[in-house]
Order: sequence, then C-alpha cells, then structure tokens
Amino acid sequence: MKKVFLTSLLAVFAATGANAMTINDNPLYRPDQGMFYSVTDLSSHSEDSDSLNLYEKFGYGITDRAAIYMSTDLSEKDWFDLMSWDAFELGADYRLLDDMNWKVDAYASYALTPVWGDHETFLDKDHTRYTWGIGVRAGYMTELWTVAGHVEFNYLNIESFNWGDDGVHSILAGVDGFLKLDSNWALFAGAEYSGMLDDEFKNAGVWTGKVGMNYNIDDDMFVGAYLSGEMGHRTGDWEVADGFGFGLKFGAQF
Repeated sequence: MKKVFLTSLLAVFAATGANAMTINDNPLYRPDQGMFYSVTDLSSHSEDSDSLNLYEKFGYGITDRAAIYMSTDLSEKDWFDLMSWDAFELGADYRLLDDMNWKVDAYASYALTPVWGDHETFLDKDHTRYTWGIGVRAGYMTELWTVAGHVEFNYLNIESFNWGDDGVHSILAGVDGFLKLDSNWALFAGAEYSGMLDDEFKNAGVWTGKVGMNYNIDDDMFVGAYLSGEMGHRTGDWEVADGFGFGLKFGAQF
C-alpha cells in the first residue's frame, strides 16, 4: 500500500499562536476569545510561473487558549487551463503554557488531499489521501521578536479510519523567527524539514526555507511578501532545487 505514496510528501498546515491583539504573521499569534481570523496566500514559482496556488485559512478563538480553523488549497495552470482543489483541512490547537514570554501549544489536524482535479473526480477513492496530524509548537515571544520551533507527526492512508493498516508516517520539524521593525513593518524567516519515517522513504526528506516582510495596515490587517527555496534528499545527496518560490499574503482578524 505504501508504494502508492512513493512520490508524495505530506504537507499539513497547523494553526498555533499566542494571545496578541495584532495579527501580523507572528508564529505564535492566536486569536483572542470570540475573534475570527483569515489568512490568504497567493503563490507561484520562478520555474513554473504559469501556475498559481491559492491558500486560505479561516479560524476562530473559542477561548483565549483554544482555537479551531479550516484551510483549503486551490491551484491553476496556464490561465485556468488546468485547475484542482488540492487540499482541505480541519484543525484545533490549545495553549498548554502561557507563562510570561514562554508559550507552548499542542495542535491536531485532519486533512484530505487532493479533493478534486481536472483528471480526478471529487474525493476519488484511488487518489484521495487522508491525513491525521498531531504536533507541538513552543517559543519565546517579546514585544519586538519571537522565536518558535515545532515538531509534528502525521499518519497518511487511503481511508480515513484505516488505522489497522500500516499506512505512511511522516514528520515535520522547523523553526520560525519574527522581528518587529516598527509599528508597521516586520521581518520573518523560517526553515522546516519534512521527512518520512518509514524505511521505504529514507531518502525522501526536504528542507524548505522562507524569508519575507509584512506591513501592518492597522492592528487587524496585514499584507506581506516572501521568497522561498527548497533543498531535497531524494537521490542520496542533498540538492538545492532550481528557482525559487514567491508569494503575497493578506491577513485580517475581526
């Protein structure tokens, strides 16, 4: 069964955060109780600039410690000649520790990938993959800067509740940094390793790096731009992928 996923690397998005009235792409941001938030990300790649990817995450603060979210991922190629609904995810996170500057969050998610495509029917039984994820994010946050790391484990299968089967297991681990330059401008950077834990995928690891800048329109809205790069370990040697990714973000809380 695992051979079905030989070319697949898991990408699961998780919401984590820290109590902060300003939404500004801080890795420890979380909505306060009763607050909604939305983050929209439009991206492409220098080696495939005819393709666009649209990612949307929408969340809500149940309490100051607990939040839920949903996210979805759409893509198009060659001016909508090809389109697909790549992912849909539900998730929740809880602040385990909120002690002055130190923050610790636990989170869990459930995702479907892909949902629909030009050559795939809606939730195609032969192509759709179901992923359960659980992780922890911890970091240190001040008024000017934040550093946070995360570790996440995922279980991937072709059925939602087929836990008796071996399935596929993956790990995500990374670190993110955020620096507030003034009341409007901020810098952010991050690196994440995505790898498979099963013997069949021992050379399937990928490092992804991202660096960017945000502008806070006000306390409840920001816009940002970023560049990203990738280094893979699929053939036994680490190789930097050609080109770079680039994207624009818009976030708001209400």
